[in-house]
Amino acid sequence: MSARLRLWVLALLVGAALLAVAPAHAAASRRRAVQYVGQVNLNEASATQLDALPGVGEKAAQSIVAYREKRRFGRVEELVKVKGFGKKRFLLLRPHLTLEGPSTFRVERLPAGGGRGAAR
Repeated sequence: MSARLRLWVLALLVGAALLAVAPAHAAASRRRAVQYVGQVNLNEASATQLDALPGVGEKAAQSIVAYREKRRFGRVEELVKVKGFGKKRFLLLRPHLTLEGPSTFRVERLPAGGGRGAAR
């Protein structure tokens, strides 16, 4: 195979690889284009509302509900007493936690290009 032909084959392979990666990157950036707004009342929120919090899944939401059935939260910091919630996870959730008022938490999609407050 000539050097020129090898160069063309290499260029085609690199181009194909880049085209394969571009859609995956675009999909990943679309998934991250959200903003978390509002707060969740730990003593009143449903498991579905708790599940909407970033990094909290169905199992963790059920753990919170089970904990508060035994003992209501006196402070949001008590979340670290729930199995699966350590200090790091609590600090990520802290801006969205409250013990007063209704749960107003929601996930908003940001326009293309992201913006301030976008999830990472």
